[in-house]
Amino acid sequence: MNKIILLLAATLFFTWADAQQRTYCNPINVDYGYCPIPNFVTKGKHRATADPVITYFKDKYYLFSTNQWGYWHSSDMADWTFVPRKFLRPEHKVYDELCAPSLSYVNDTLLVVGSTHGKDFPIWMSTNPQVDNWKELVHKFEAGAWDPQIFWDKDTDEVYLYYGSSNMYPLYGVKLNRKTFQPEGEPVPVVALNDDEHGWERFGEYNDNTFLQPFTEGAFMTKYNGKYYLQYGAPGTEFSVYADGVYVSDKPLGPFTYQDFNPFSYKPGGFARGAGHGATYQDAKGSYWHVSTSVISVKNNFERRIGIWPAGFDKDDIMYSNTAYGDYPTYLPSESKAHTGLLSFTGWMLLNYNKPVQVSSTLGGFQPNFAVDEDIKTYWSAKTANKGEYLITDLGEISTINAIQINYADQDVTFMGKPETTTGHKYILYTSDDGKKWKVLIDKSKNTKDVPHDYIELKTSVKARYLKLENIQMPTGKFAISGLRIFGKGNGEKPGTVQDFVPLRAEPKKKGERRNVWFKWQQEPNADGYVIYFGKSPDKLYGSIMVYGKNEYYFSGLDRSDAYYFRIEAFNNNGIGPLSEIKESK
Repeated sequence: MNKIILLLAATLFFTWADAQQRTYCNPINVDYGYCPIPNFVTKGKHRATADPVITYFKDKYYLFSTNQWGYWHSSDMADWTFVPRKFLRPEHKVYDELCAPSLSYVNDTLLVVGSTHGKDFPIWMSTNPQVDNWKELVHKFEAGAWDPQIFWDKDTDEVYLYYGSSNMYPLYGVKLNRKTFQPEGEPVPVVALNDDEHGWERFGEYNDNTFLQPFTEGAFMTKYNGKYYLQYGAPGTEFSVYADGVYVSDKPLGPFTYQDFNPFSYKPGGFARGAGHGATYQDAKGSYWHVSTSVISVKNNFERRIGIWPAGFDKDDIMYSNTAYGDYPTYLPSESKAHTGLLSFTGWMLLNYNKPVQVSSTLGGFQPNFAVDEDIKTYWSAKTANKGEYLITDLGEISTINAIQINYADQDVTFMGKPETTTGHKYILYTSDDGKKWKVLIDKSKNTKDVPHDYIELKTSVKARYLKLENIQMPTGKFAISGLRIFGKGNGEKPGTVQDFVPLRAEPKKKGERRNVWFKWQQEPNADGYVIYFGKSPDKLYGSIMVYGKNEYYFSGLDRSDAYYFRIEAFNNNGIGPLSEIKESK
């Protein structure tokens, strides 16, 4: 009897703990500033940032990224508070205010420095960065580094700088004097691309473009179990295949060895695509995360957002991140949920992929179904930003709804840089069972926050078939939506096991392009899409590719010389189907 009571108590506790646990959804919802560079907005003004870095410092998470005229802090990785601050001095005549910044700490002091090719930028320091309380640690940083990262080795109390952004030169590392923070000795080349061997390092939207050499950038160092993990981005920030790889060494300046399981951060498919030029950090409970750049690249190649992915090291010290279903609702740090693998995913599925849409008006070719096609590059726009413009999404059946993500697009916006004030996104979200009688689900008609990727986790799930997003007011521009994404569970069947999954690849020692593989499979009738997993060991299929609406995928990201293993699963609004058998490609 006592055992039954204890089991019941444990069950109730974990149910309560799970109910209290919060979630997030990529791209993360922060008040991204607008591109401040005039020659980057000739095709339309737009929000933009990239090259993010997060660190946990004095019980807060701090987030810096490119050209935001400030930074954010958070206590939970869900709600972020912006601190306005321009780090660029008037004498620095460059258009980048703080490009690809380094963010790190030494003991009780947070350090920040931006990219520069000169030698007159300062290193800034603060012991209380929750407010604009920064001083110069170094007045003129002689390294003159682009895409810098200052790394403090706690074990040795030594400081190093890693940097570089080029399609001609490698990444470099140099030791810094512990007292002056200026370089000691000559920089050492530490990582260079080898795209002849590594398919994922090739230039192009899908590693398929050869008119330009690929870029490497975004050096970032993490130390784990006495080893140094030097991370780098490739092949270009404007591509869906933008990814991070890693080299490993026993010494901070190498020599470094390519980790077999690369890229370790990769997301070429889905809504929030791209997972390159990022940073790895630990949360308050010691679990690892990887923050990186997500791609839009519509109004300018450098139109980008931020994504956060669960990450870690396996029993063999292999570094990885989990991007499968990484733009669906994901659990934030918690003691009641495992952090790795699919256990970080809530299991809430996308309910309205390519489902019917009704709208109040349509501007030109910005068609209604672009709001539900799972492509952040396309969007629907109403003709105006007037109160009463609306979008209705039909789930096809009464479904259980757990969360909603509203992704606004930039159409005819007027801002550049960071506005001092904003009216915020004001809207009302309704539900209906029949499309005629409507109930208010979320009322943000008085909202004053800027929420370009607003994510709302419902405290209690609701059931409905239709949802109506009604505009009240926009901060700027027309009422435009790149993704109204409804998450929960439908009432039908999950897909079955995918049949006839075949990876087609050139055989070893024969003519053919072994960096490429063509996946083919039998269409699963109940599937909305598929996730393909890949890796160089059957028990380490850390890479993933999300594919919607097709039964083939041409993947150009393999390492030429090695064997690979693959498997696939189908998903729909009701859940995820069984994994297929593992297929080997030698």
